[in-house]
Amino acid sequence: MKKGIFLLTAIAAAITTVSCTKKESSEDLLSRIQAKGEIVIAMEGAWAPWTYHDEADNLTGYDVEVGRKIAEKLGVKATFVEVDWDGIFAGLDSKRYDIACNGVEITDERALKYDFSEPYAYTHTALIVRKDNESITSYEDLAGKTTTNSIGSTYEALAQSYGATVITIDSFDQTLELVEQGRADATLNDNATFFYYQQVKPENNFKLAALTEDSSKVAVPMRKGAETAALKAAIDQAIKELKESGELAALSEKYFGADLSK
Repeated sequence: MKKGIFLLTAIAAAITTVSCTKKESSEDLLSRIQAKGEIVIAMEGAWAPWTYHDEADNLTGYDVEVGRKIAEKLGVKATFVEVDWDGIFAGLDSKRYDIACNGVEITDERALKYDFSEPYAYTHTALIVRKDNESITSYEDLAGKTTTNSIGSTYEALAQSYGATVITIDSFDQTLELVEQGRADATLNDNATFFYYQQVKPENNFKLAALTEDSSKVAVPMRKGAETAALKAAIDQAIKELKESGELAALSEKYFGADLSK
């Protein structure tokens, strides 16, 4: 009889453990974030003025401040993890990061795999060349040319769509170095980043060759599915409030010298 009682007790304990495990695994991501009081945000940390290090080596930038304000709206602290561009989505997939704030554009391909928040910035893609380059004045001129951009970026895909060969590199400064050295004919990046670069380094050797007509929507990517539904809704609400309060516009003016929030 005692053995039977012990067996039933063990089975009941096992069922309880499994039930708790299932409950924990099915709990939505927002609840887990709020329970631990922290949201982990991936970003490059090397793409001024979106995410970069200031003269005191402090991580700063538009996306850093946007990430902090979103975290405040969720009632948690923001923990930033710096990673190369191609590691951002891999980290989301493996659940190392909860979200990313890194000037990420919404694309049809990305939307198949990831959920995106409401856009918090709008940009255009700039085609950047050396000042002495007279052979590239439009995107159509990229056919047979060499460009340089981060691997897996929308800029890489756009350049390839116009027939360019792309040299992949880690940061915007590195792409400019390759163009400066003549190892690449051009680089693509968002117009706000290039305008910021021209402000802080007015004696540079680059010019704007062309801009895309349609704007790109910058938003917060996260894993797709029921797990992130509540988180997406909360971030959407946070962005809406930041727009309505004028805080996004103020941050945009601070870092870009223009309002990219609308």
